[in-house]
Amino acid sequence: MGRRKPNETMRLLVATFIGIVLGFFLGVSFPTLSLTKLNLPSSLFPSIDLTYIEDKYSGLSTQALLNAWSSLQGKDGSAAEINEFNESRIWVPTNPRGAERLPPGIIASESDFYLRRLWGSPDEDLKMRPKYLVTFTVGYEQRKNIDAAIKKFSEDFTIVLFHYDGRTTEWDEYEWSKNAIHISAPKQTKWWYAKRFLHPDIVAAYDYIFIWDEDLGVEHFNAEKYLRLVKKHGLEISQPGLEPNNGLTWQMTKRREDSEVHKDTEEKPGWCSDPHLPPCAGFVEIMAPVFSRNAWRCVWHMIQNDLVHGWGLDFALRRCVEPAHEKIGVVDAQWIVHQSVPSLGNQVRPKALIALGLSFIDMVFTSLSFKSCQGKAESGKAPWEGVRERCRKEWRMFQERMSSAERAYYVSLGIDPPNSTTAR
Repeated sequence: MGRRKPNETMRLLVATFIGIVLGFFLGVSFPTLSLTKLNLPSSLFPSIDLTYIEDKYSGLSTQALLNAWSSLQGKDGSAAEINEFNESRIWVPTNPRGAERLPPGIIASESDFYLRRLWGSPDEDLKMRPKYLVTFTVGYEQRKNIDAAIKKFSEDFTIVLFHYDGRTTEWDEYEWSKNAIHISAPKQTKWWYAKRFLHPDIVAAYDYIFIWDEDLGVEHFNAEKYLRLVKKHGLEISQPGLEPNNGLTWQMTKRREDSEVHKDTEEKPGWCSDPHLPPCAGFVEIMAPVFSRNAWRCVWHMIQNDLVHGWGLDFALRRCVEPAHEKIGVVDAQWIVHQSVPSLGNQVRPKALIALGLSFIDMVFTSLSFKSCQGKAESGKAPWEGVRERCRKEWRMFQERMSSAERAYYVSLGIDPPNSTTAR
């Protein structure tokens, strides 16, 4: 090749310099560049996950790179020095999501409800660590009933009260209340509270979680004896048996006098498509359920944010344990009475519902909905009617969502969906 002319060489140098300057200022002006938004052909990077690269290095802004470059000024800029800079930045992909920049030894991925002091040494705060958690969704009018219930739970239980009426300080008349956790939000149900305050990583310190209503008679119940039977019979999800003559809806939850625990029953003809499916097996009601830590982790994820009554959830609990007909059951030897107290917004008693000419399923929804939500009279309808309609709507919505999710899952695998058994 012939030698370049001096003026051509000068033009080339000037163009190169201008390109470098422009590139520098463009980089400063656009500090963040999303690789995933460039729509680069996958054939160019067949084995590179651009999303992973973007997530991993998103914290290195242009300014940070400039600072790093400045710190290397005056050095020889060797590969060893650059590698030393990269390795000094913590990034642990196996850490919990969002904590990749932390050294593993400092991460506290779980929490608890243990009360701490504001003074002294932290390692001396707790004289004991309760192994179990019991929650009640309460109104102040039911304080005497709750006081009687909580006395059935030992110091090995952390107590959490969810207040739907906003009255929390009044409970200080009870000594145990001063060591309880009080959470208040107006006119909410226990499943609304459970979804927002009982995340599995919050209650991970507890072996079993009781999520109970406020209208339960506990004269024949002892929590410690109850848990011994739960462990003995391998129950992951359970409830105490119900006194047959008070507030009974399903045969499955009816107390039996001749057994410690039962796991199945016979219902009316046509109610159970399979003897191992709800409500004949793998079934407890949502008024007084008890979950193991592992079962609750699954159930919490299944609770829907907008379906606050929880209707239909009891028919789906079986999905969280396997085999459900062996690990879900009713403890007969420790039993309770469902008082069906209409404490939230209406004073129609369940016995009076028969006089209203309601169907069986309407009576189920109506009699059980009083304690679940404070109703409101609208469009000429009584408060209990609005609650009943909401309960029925939620039941249908939950069933449809579960069926749709199951169907989509099986379709994604290229197989025919089995018949849905979400609810009766």
